Amino acid sequence: MKSHRVLAKHTVIVVAVFLCLCVLCADEASAFSVARQTSRRINVAVLDFGDTETGARASEALQGALAADAKLLLTDRSLVRAAARGVGYTGSLNMTLSEARDLGAAIGCDFFITGDAQTLRRSPSIGAAYYEAYASVFVVSAATGKLLMWNRAHFEATVAAGAEKQLLAEMNRRANTYTRAIEQGLDEEIKSRAQKSTIATHAVAYEEAPAEDSPAAKNFRAPQPYQRLRPPYPLMAAAAEAEATVDASVDIDASGEVANVSIVRWAGFGLDDATINTVRQLHFRPAMRDGIPVPVRILLRYNFRRPQNPKQSKINLPLDLRLKAVAI
Repeated sequence: MKSHRVLAKHTVIVVAVFLCLCVLCADEASAFSVARQTSRRINVAVLDFGDTETGARASEALQGALAADAKLLLTDRSLVRAAARGVGYTGSLNMTLSEARDLGAAIGCDFFITGDAQTLRRSPSIGAAYYEAYASVFVVSAATGKLLMWNRAHFEATVAAGAEKQLLAEMNRRANTYTRAIEQGLDEEIKSRAQKSTIATHAVAYEEAPAEDSPAAKNFRAPQPYQRLRPPYPLMAAAAEAEATVDASVDIDASGEVANVSIVRWAGFGLDDATINTVRQLHFRPAMRDGIPVPVRILLRYNFRRPQNPKQSKINLPLDLRLKAVAI
């Protein structure tokens, strides 16, 4: 009996050591996988910032500044233009995730940077006329289609050349900011892929809200908000005179509470954040399937338009909040 106990003890020790080695090997394999994915240079494409001369010079200045970073591989500008034209891209800064992924796939890059830049003459009601040069810059993941970051630079001067000179210098200064956004975006994508299988096994199954005229709509009642909230029109959007549509994919649990919000059509200029913050404040009568509350995924669409009154901070929304199904 004693020999059997000793043998069993040794067997347990051997199994424990074996399992530890397996875990270590798995960790090393995971670390090696991440290192392998990040060891190559990141392919980045810079599109023209609109069809103006300022737009062309601003994007060219940014391309040159980014090319100095050894971690990045910049796609040839002529190839980028040809690929963008091939998929019908005309410079939109209000894209769905699928549109952004399609554009990135056509270019063949990991990330792309697009934007709008112009030099305009301003004639205020009080004071002398001046020139404003601005650039709105959007950094986008080609893999996910997500908008990683955006910012806007603008400068004023008494002559157009002076304002533009300051803007081009700023493009050089901000290159590191865009590079950091790209690196962080890549890190998040790698982590997301590693966690995807684990999350999927524990995720709640959200039924996508069917179209009203589809067979699946039979015996289905869509969730209804208790109160209709309007996102504020951000000051940063007003400064850019931005008008856009933001689509949010919203998971509503069986109790009618918002469980998750993700932007599936982005616009930048603070409009995405305004949408997310507003949606998270909503409470719903839960969706019903055959009289039973069910978790459901819906699409909320918000159309942002510049207020007629500059002091107005709210936007006009359709009363039904445009509840509809979304495929992501």
